[in-house]
Amino acid sequence: MSKVAVVTGGGAGVGRATAEEFARQGFDVALLAREPERLRRAASELEDAYGVRVLPLPTDVADAQAVEAAATHVEDMLGPIDVWINVAMATVFAPVSALTPEEIERGTKVTYLGQVHGMRAALARMRRRNRGTIVNVGSALGYRSVPLQSIYCGAKFAIRGFTDALRSEIIHDRLNIHLTMVDLPAINTPQFDWSMNKMGKRAQPVAPIYQPEVAARAIYFAATHRRRQVWVGFSTVKAILANRVAPGLIDRYLSRSGYSGQLTEERLPPNAPHNLYEPVAGDFGAHGRFDEQARDTSWEMFTDRHRTLLWTVASVGIASVFALLTRRRD
Repeated sequence: MSKVAVVTGGGAGVGRATAEEFARQGFDVALLAREPERLRRAASELEDAYGVRVLPLPTDVADAQAVEAAATHVEDMLGPIDVWINVAMATVFAPVSALTPEEIERGTKVTYLGQVHGMRAALARMRRRNRGTIVNVGSALGYRSVPLQSIYCGAKFAIRGFTDALRSEIIHDRLNIHLTMVDLPAINTPQFDWSMNKMGKRAQPVAPIYQPEVAARAIYFAATHRRRQVWVGFSTVKAILANRVAPGLIDRYLSRSGYSGQLTEERLPPNAPHNLYEPVAGDFGAHGRFDEQARDTSWEMFTDRHRTLLWTVASVGIASVFALLTRRRD
């Protein structure tokens, strides 16, 4: 019997790439997102390409009851959920002074509470069987906030806190449930074309940019290995570690470069559609418009996948240097 994976935000971007990675690995996949036609098209493509069952379920992850109903439907149609991956997000590119309470609430509900609802729905079913894996998709911006993305950054910080609390509870209850978090760098997805943007210029990810397949492979790796956390991209590592060392310095650096680095010189079209409250129709897939700049691999993912080998090589190297220095002293 095939294993079953649920991917929120599975219609486009990282979620779409993740759904394809799990289908390629032989999983039956349920896709949760809001735009029905995009879900139907993605499901058809995955079924044709990999011969697995794919269940498209139009769902607003900000609605706890809708997420719970989707989880029930998945198990009725595909079987027990083995892996639940929380990817869905929504944001606004704007300074805090330009945000409305409704925009803050909606972005937080989708990006933060959407993952909370997913965790709860998955946990309720996995507890009964005492097995399963939950993958939460985080971000370097969950450790180091940037201007113009306060909603997204706040939500990613909150996800990290909720995840750590739940992990301790899972350990306390001696459950055979794996909870892991994958923190991503800038990814080439459609979010920069359909997120609400009040800046008058088109948004862009801050280089280095990675293809969504890099994130998808990291998510699959995290789901199938006992890793507490996976950092993707050296930019993620730098952001997390640098903020621990010199947060004030980074505050000032971002005050100078944080605006221009996230905006192109191209004017945003008047009345550009956004997906904060309703999905944006269109033939969006995993990739955004930055294919020429995006990287296909991540050295940090290689080192995480092969960390035993790397630690062994490093230990041998250190021992060899120590032996050489000892002989020289003798």
